Amino acid sequence: MKIGFDAKRIFHNFRGLGNYSRTLVESLQKYYPEDSYYLFTPEFTDQRAVAWEKRNSDLNVVRPKGVLDNTFSSAWRSLKLGDDIKKQELDIYHGLSHELPRNIKKANIKSIVTIHDLIFMRYPEFFSFIDRNVYKKKFQFAVDNADLVLAICEQTKSDIIEFLKVPEEKIKIAYQSCSPAFYSLLNEDQLYTSLFKYRLPEKYILSVGAVEERKNVKNLIKAFARLKDQIPHHLIIVGDGGEYKKECLRLVADFNLWERVSFLGHVKSEDLPAIYQAADLFVFPSLFEGWGIPIVESLFSDTPVITSEGGCFEESGGKYSKYINPENVDEIAEAMDLVLKDVDLRDNMIRRGRLHAEKFHWKNTASEMNEIYKSLL
Repeated sequence: MKIGFDAKRIFHNFRGLGNYSRTLVESLQKYYPEDSYYLFTPEFTDQRAVAWEKRNSDLNVVRPKGVLDNTFSSAWRSLKLGDDIKKQELDIYHGLSHELPRNIKKANIKSIVTIHDLIFMRYPEFFSFIDRNVYKKKFQFAVDNADLVLAICEQTKSDIIEFLKVPEEKIKIAYQSCSPAFYSLLNEDQLYTSLFKYRLPEKYILSVGAVEERKNVKNLIKAFARLKDQIPHHLIIVGDGGEYKKECLRLVADFNLWERVSFLGHVKSEDLPAIYQAADLFVFPSLFEGWGIPIVESLFSDTPVITSEGGCFEESGGKYSKYINPENVDEIAEAMDLVLKDVDLRDNMIRRGRLHAEKFHWKNTASEMNEIYKSLL
């Protein structure tokens, strides 16, 4: 098969959507090298992207040609990409993150679009009026014109049906994997190197994700404040943020937790596995997610998970993670206390959690995606 991808986020995004795109394409190349993969992207200069292209030199990277298309790359992606897709004589084009080119039908091939979440519709208060309308038009066009819509979990599938009115038979679920860097446990020297680099304490509770209102970090801090005198742990929060992070920092000051709570900000991806594996507990009390990739990363890291009930969380976390009401601070604190102190419970969560995570090993997610592609032809 010759498969094309909307690869803008592979080369221009180094967070969730970019990680999803890179992991998927790398896994397909690893397990199905007999197929050909074409990545359509605007020009890039970020050295991380340049290094990724060099490591994956068997992939075919297609950039806009000519001064106009390079200068107005957004217009190229939206309005002209169908022409370049047609020139490559592909079998399938896959929009990896909510979008398809406006002239995709001109390519005369099968098309797929992945919808990660519809948070902008479920929680419109977190988005500006302009952003909501732009997203709605892009998403609606994509699902209306795709031959198949992929949802990354049951929650997203339900939202696609409810908000975008897509027939259920047009939607398939394809779970997201995480980087294979999380699959193997590190030795003590490797752990120590990363812990020393970030000056991490010996015992800590970890949370990873953008520090924004939807992630509910303030309730995590409040829960930790209620528990701090009963445990020796610190709270380590990984992720960037803006105004909401400032509110979290003020809350840390109000509780006089400066010596027990640390915000690491951005952490290099190669250091994350060690930070997960050295933690005694991972807590992710988010109000809503499209998919809980930090949960999967934690399960692969043999770190027990406490996360929110409902939504996608129980799909990503499995039966043996601990689920809480994210709005209930007492419940979060009680769950943290229980998991940290009940050794048998913790060990069972680790063992069963790792088994659940294997469902999302990239060998399995690549096989699932390959079967989806073949079903369209």
